[in-house]
Amino acid sequence: MSSTKYIFVTGGVTSSLGKGIIAASLAKLLQARGHSITIQKFDPYINVDPGTLNPYEHGECYVTDDGAETDLDLGHYERFLNTPTSQANNVTTGRIYYNVITKERQGEFLGKTVQVVPHITDEIKNSIYKLGNTGNYDFVITEIGGCVGDIESLPFIEAVRQARFELGPQNVVSIHLTLIPYLSAAGELKTKPTQHSVKQLLEAGIQPDILVCRSEHHLPNDIRRKIALFCNVPINSVIEARDASTIYDVPLLMRREKLDERVLTKLKIPHKKEPTLDLWKDFLRKLKTPTSEVAITVVGKYVELQDAYKSISESFIHAGAHNECKVRVTWLSSEDVTADNCDKLFSEVDGILVAPGFGERGIEGKIEAVKYARENKIPFFGICLGMQCATIEFARNVLNLKDANSTEMDINTKHPVIDMMEEQKTITDKGGTMRLGAYDCNVLKGTKAYSTYGHVKISERHRHRYEFNNKYLKDFEKAGMIASGVNPDTNLVEIVEIKDHPWFIGSQFHPELKSTVLNPHPLFVKFIKAALANKKDRANS
Repeated sequence: MSSTKYIFVTGGVTSSLGKGIIAASLAKLLQARGHSITIQKFDPYINVDPGTLNPYEHGECYVTDDGAETDLDLGHYERFLNTPTSQANNVTTGRIYYNVITKERQGEFLGKTVQVVPHITDEIKNSIYKLGNTGNYDFVITEIGGCVGDIESLPFIEAVRQARFELGPQNVVSIHLTLIPYLSAAGELKTKPTQHSVKQLLEAGIQPDILVCRSEHHLPNDIRRKIALFCNVPINSVIEARDASTIYDVPLLMRREKLDERVLTKLKIPHKKEPTLDLWKDFLRKLKTPTSEVAITVVGKYVELQDAYKSISESFIHAGAHNECKVRVTWLSSEDVTADNCDKLFSEVDGILVAPGFGERGIEGKIEAVKYARENKIPFFGICLGMQCATIEFARNVLNLKDANSTEMDINTKHPVIDMMEEQKTITDKGGTMRLGAYDCNVLKGTKAYSTYGHVKISERHRHRYEFNNKYLKDFEKAGMIASGVNPDTNLVEIVEIKDHPWFIGSQFHPELKSTVLNPHPLFVKFIKAALANKKDRANS
């Protein structure tokens, strides 16, 4: 018998129902009962990882401590559980096939014909069991991306069927998330899409143990009974998942529906004690009853799809709750920012964040936003490319290096204040080759960065190819922009700040990737605090 229990979360009818949030919410409830949990996501696309995918298409690329470029759902997992994930927590079809083909090329199959069944499905099962075999977890929750019935999801569904058979019913729970639409013309909820979805799952050999039903309306008992009867599940295993005002409500809603109890009952695990959720409830109280409000403008390149900056928007929620402040975020395309309209765009905002990104498009708009924040003493926060834009702006307008630029934008610039990292110059492959994952940083005492962290030694996650050019560092520091955070091994500049500015910080790393509900990132916390102070000063002036 396996000591680790496995929970599989599938979805049907439509995508974007919220499998990741349901998985994270269940994990939170089990964690609050004292269990150790991890969550993994299987994505049925052929890209080896999302590192080369367009943010418009896939949303943000989430980076783990070990340098894995992963699906944004892993961000939800970390924000809910307050525990790090890794490469093993996100596996794509591309990665599965890559591993199998590599083995075949190395002769591991001894001349056998390599097939989807059993070789691909065996590789998927290896990935399912990998985290459980560490012995670190009581539960491994596996989310299967896409919808049941999608051709690309079939190998994963078959692997889940085999895993259920191998592990035994006492070690496995299958949760199926589905949609109960409301037809306004008929004035009623419709169960047929759910019935068809479960039928497809049954055809694949999987009987769901629990149905989580997304709906805009309450599910009355007669609807629950109907679903239970036609889908072969007990009525108390038909779980209502109504739309919530915030994703952070969902753990409490699932607790009210007793989702965690149904899982533990199925696995014959005692559950007399209530889960401990006091800190979570305290966070929600602060989130929903703010005592103040600030206006933050985020200047970015992918603002049409907010999932492209998902971790940033969630970090604002965490930091806002910590400051008992509502953060009203305006998402502004950097292509719409010019020297002529900055005053119109930014004169009433309390803080400006220039977002990360890649490439030349919209770069001059970001630089103009930085200039306005610097000259008008508006709290400024630049992340990755945002930090690099702050560097370029300072070089052009304070150091008077008018053609200063990054070699990413202008390979022939006379003043490459941002340049490609030396080890990156020989790399030709694009996928998984950036400076990725957690690196140490030494923070200079007496700086705003040090007052923010309270520590000399920190570790943050990165995703970049270009860096501050240290040839110009003395000139920058003489003019008032200092390197307040430096990598101890390479001397790479990690944090810059301006001494005579109320709050002006740029980070080469991505602090948003480490912000969680219970541990909001200190840079976001202090940025919001500075924005509150700026708002108060403007009101008194």
